[in-house]
Amino acid sequence: MESMSTLRNTIEHIAQLKKERQDILKEMDDLKNLATAKEKALQSEVNMFREELKSLRQLLGVEEPAVQEEQTQKKEPSHKIFSIKK
Repeated sequence: MESMSTLRNTIEHIAQLKKERQDILKEMDDLKNLATAKEKALQSEVNMFREELKSLRQLLGVEEPAVQEEQTQKKEPSHKIFSIKK
């Protein structure tokens, strides 16, 4: 009789684990979807800022820093951020 109880407990435990696995997979999927949505929103915001920066540079007559200058500035901070067109 005791082996039936053990078998029943095992079957119940398997059912609980299957349910927990299903719940975890759903939560993981929901979090992945949330991460993707946040990524898209952030990318849109960054693109908007790039356009605004471009417009401000054009309005003020400021040249875009060269790629090499940007990389150098990241390594060695400098007070020179932009140069004015002559």
